[in-house]
Formats: sequence, structure tokens, C-alpha cells
Amino acid sequence: MKRLVIIVLTLFISVSFAQKKEDKEQLLALKKANNYVYEGNNLVKEDDFVEGEATYRKALSENPNSVEGHYNLGNAYYIKGNYEEALYRHQQVVNKSASKAERHKAFHNIGNILMQNKKCSEAVEAFKSALRNDTTDDETRYNLALAKECAKDEKQNKDQNEDDKNNEQNKEDQENQEDNKDQKDKEKNEDGENKEQENDNGEQKEKEGDNKEDDQGKPKDEKEDNGKQGDEKDDEKKQPPKPQQGKMSPQQIKNLLEAMNNQEQKVQEKMNAEKQKGIKVKTDKDW
Repeated sequence: MKRLVIIVLTLFISVSFAQKKEDKEQLLALKKANNYVYEGNNLVKEDDFVEGEATYRKALSENPNSVEGHYNLGNAYYIKGNYEEALYRHQQVVNKSASKAERHKAFHNIGNILMQNKKCSEAVEAFKSALRNDTTDDETRYNLALAKECAKDEKQNKDQNEDDKNNEQNKEDQENQEDNKDQKDKEKNEDGENKEQENDNGEQKEKEGDNKEDDQGKPKDEKEDNGKQGDEKDDEKKQPPKPQQGKMSPQQIKNLLEAMNNQEQKVQEKMNAEKQKGIKVKTDKDW
């Protein structure tokens, strides 16, 4: 029983010693972190931002929850125009601090950063949060009024931009519709012209077909050819056959006989005429 009591007392003493050692180390870390923050503030005041930033980071390495380290590093980034890093550091202060005074300062600075980034509507909410933590700060109230005016202008510009964008889109849509209509009209006209051309070609083919065929559906060319061949045959009939060498054709014999008959008839007529006249008799005048 005594042995058990001794063991329990030994454990208690060990835990107490370890806790004291840990507390001592934390206190030492906090002290070192505060020293780094103080040193960083002096470097930033001397406009040595590079060394100042490095020193603030040493402070946060010793104590990641150092509100002073995040806050002062955020202010240093804000002075140098690195608003993204500055915003992140002040948001860390809001998340890690339970002090209204510290949260008020962080929200106030967040509002200023958002104003610099032209995010006026978000800045309004940040300044409102700052005033919830300290209602007596007139500077925050003044910045809130500026942020509201900026947000109003921002909304008007946004609405105007949306209207311009919509008008531009509507104009573009209308132009596209007109282009599509013109294209359709053009295609329609081309189709009409093609159809007219096809009709003209059809009529031309029909005319060519009419010229080639007669009422009985026979090709005119063939008929005309047949007609020409018939005419040629008639001409051949009308023309006397060509005599062969050393031999008279029947037509030549006929013509010759007719000529001989005509000549004989003329001679006979002349002889008859002379007979009718008789011989003149010379008589004396009867005085």
C-alpha cells in the first residue's frame, strides 16, 4: 500500500515538472515572438521591408498564434501594396483573436484593403463588422459612408455594363438574324434562278424536240431528209436519163422524132400555102 502511494506521488511530481517545463518553454517562445515583432516594427519604420518581413515571420515561427505578428505583417504588406497577403494576415487576426479591440482593427483594415481592390460591397460589410466591435470609431463610420457610395456607383456601373452587354448581345443577335435572313433570301433567289434556268432548259429541250418531231411523233429531220430524198427522186424523174456513150436514150429518140415531125409539118404547111396563092397572071389594064 505504501509502495502504491509512492508511485502515484512520483507520477504527479513528474507531470507537474513537465507541465512547468512546457509552460516555461511557451513563455520563452512568446517572449521571443514579441521581441521579433518589436524588432520587425522598427525595421519597417526604417523602410527596411525585406528584413522587417523576415523578422515578423520569425515571430510567427516562434508563436503561430501571435496576433501581433499577423497584424503587423499585414500592415507591412498593405504599405507595400501587396493587398492579397495583407488581407490574408488580417483575416488570421480575426480568426485567432477574441479581443474586440483587435478584431475591430483587423476588420477596419480589411475594409480598407477591399476598397483598394475595388470591392466596395464587401468593404461595406467589413466596416460594419468593425463597428460592431467598436461603435465609437468615427474613422470607421466615415470609411463606411465612403464604401456605401462606392458600392452604389459600383452597382450602377455593373448594371450599365450588363445593359450594354445585353444591348450588344441583342444587336449581335439581330445582325446574325439579318445575316441569316439575307443568306436565306440569297439561297432562295439562287434556287429560283436555278429553277428558272431548269425551266428554260426544259422549254429549250421541248422546242428542240418539237423541231425534231412532227405531229405524228416522227423526227422532223428524218421527215425533212425523206422529203429531200423524195425531191431528189422527182428531179431525177424530170431530168432525162443521161445517154450512154455510143447509144441514144429513149428520151433522145423521142425528142428527135418530135423534132422531125415538127419540121415535116412546117414544110407541109409551107407547101400548102403556096398552092393556095396560085400563079400571078399579067393582064392589060381596061381603060
